[in-house]
Amino acid sequence: MTLKKFFAVLSGVLLACLLGASMWFWFTPVGLNNYINKVTLQALLRSPESLSSLGFLDDTPLDFHGHRLTAFTREEELATLDFIRRAREGLNRYGPEGLDPQERLTWHIAAWMMDDQLAQGRFERGGYRLTQLDGVTVQLPQFLTDVHPVRSRSGAERYLKRLEAFGEILQQAHHRVSDDRDHGVVPPDFIVRRVLEQLRAFIAPQAADHVLVRSLGDRLAAVESVDQALRSDFERRAQAIVEGRIVPAYRRLISLHEDLLTRTDSRAGIERIPRGREIYEAALASHTTTRLSADEIHALGLTEVGRLKREMQEILNAQGIGRPTQDLHVRIAALNAQAGQIFPNTDEGRKAMIDHLMDIHEKVMRVAPRHFKTVPPHPLEIVRVPEYQQDGSPGGYYSSPALDGSRPGRFYINQKDTADNPRWTLASFMVHEGAPGHHFQAAAALSIEGIPLMRQMANFTAYAEGWALYAERIAKTDMGLYDGDPLGDLGRLQAEMFRAARLVVDTGLHAKGWTREKAIGYMIEHTGMPVAELEREVERYVVSPGQATAYMVGLLAILDMRRRAEAALGTRFDAREFHEVVLMNGAMPLDLLRDTVERWVEREAGARARP
Repeated sequence: MTLKKFFAVLSGVLLACLLGASMWFWFTPVGLNNYINKVTLQALLRSPESLSSLGFLDDTPLDFHGHRLTAFTREEELATLDFIRRAREGLNRYGPEGLDPQERLTWHIAAWMMDDQLAQGRFERGGYRLTQLDGVTVQLPQFLTDVHPVRSRSGAERYLKRLEAFGEILQQAHHRVSDDRDHGVVPPDFIVRRVLEQLRAFIAPQAADHVLVRSLGDRLAAVESVDQALRSDFERRAQAIVEGRIVPAYRRLISLHEDLLTRTDSRAGIERIPRGREIYEAALASHTTTRLSADEIHALGLTEVGRLKREMQEILNAQGIGRPTQDLHVRIAALNAQAGQIFPNTDEGRKAMIDHLMDIHEKVMRVAPRHFKTVPPHPLEIVRVPEYQQDGSPGGYYSSPALDGSRPGRFYINQKDTADNPRWTLASFMVHEGAPGHHFQAAAALSIEGIPLMRQMANFTAYAEGWALYAERIAKTDMGLYDGDPLGDLGRLQAEMFRAARLVVDTGLHAKGWTREKAIGYMIEHTGMPVAELEREVERYVVSPGQATAYMVGLLAILDMRRRAEAALGTRFDAREFHEVVLMNGAMPLDLLRDTVERWVEREAGARARP
């Protein structure tokens, strides 16, 4: 869990905490939940981006943050770690002894999060500052265009202040990357090239057509109190900042990365940097929330890949696609060549793909109440990954709704090449990112009552991604989504194979010396997915060590919990109740989730055993 994610986790807090926090709450909180809310509020006040993500303070008299961005400095990191350390020490005064079950769960979740953050903080240089997927050159442009609200003249003024702050942060990023270089932390050459592609693409348009200028004008067009003359003035001022501050800073970053290319090589694993082995061990523990070693995860992946390959071959044989003697990726290519499987790589084709995804989502939502006690009311949008980010972005990702309801959940799909997402793969993709996958999990957490909002906003990779993969599984076993659709079921198996192969490839890259090319070859052989997409995926694993292992580890853990519950309760097992327990307690480490499910099983067994 990175520092960035820590503040995203802690960004949920009630407006009442800001408006009416009493002295006992602020200085001497009574009880664990009040202490957690105090820490949450303090963390939130440290993060202007998190405050804007919540939405309900922007453009109000309490908007003291909307013109600022968090500094990208070592001093800011150290101050954050000191804050977490003091918060963790304070937590010990509130438990875990003497707490009721929900409070005890809250205490353990909070302790785990803080301990994990401090463990990650041991590494001053625990990864790469700027990558094709992460860092201020990826996060902040999307934050400015998609999150920062422009609903009034004052909102536009604050936007311009943030544009100026973005220029300063780019200078700080230049310093951090240079310092990393001087201490032996340089990404592989193929990652540096990806970053260079993005940096160059971002400043390629003329300033007047730049996304940071154009998005401001587009949003101001919907503000009735801003006339055309004032809108043009705001656009002119934004253009001046882009030309005078942001483009020059990007050019300096481009020059720096051109220099990095002369100092690096193609070794892919994180072991290329100082303390790399320790960094990877900590990353596996953080992402999987388990104590599984790299060797154990690698072996688990090999087992799952073998099982899934057999199941995929059975469907291909039954459908007469290719020949049984052919490699899996050859048979998948034959399927993709069938008429109607690939949407046209045009604006019309991309729209048709999004319409098809929405049809799948609506179909799932019609049957969801049969399988879930709580169906979140939050809407879901399906949108294209911004074109300036698509070269280095994964196939798709989910963004949670705003706490105040001002922003829906969003499924971003990478449509650089529509061939990356054939029709037969889209149902499982939609279920994973939308309902009942990430969208249900994130939106359900926002609906939980009676717990600190830190728990509502918590994001544990193994839990969240394990749930999304579990959603893919029950779409077949429980919801009947693939009844009469064997190719859709093949898409589900391919998606699961994709996650199983990640266990092998991630550990291969970072613990067994695999090259980028070997990892890509393994993924092609066992998934049959498009080469360009798998290249982006493997490069993602290179810059996010351990993250890709959490998906399958989480799925297998949740399936095991369900099997044990079914065995213990027999015919009394109710999947709707099981889903309620897993979702409506919020995200947590897998061991704590297992304890929570086991306590529910004990209660159910005891209650139903009584006459």
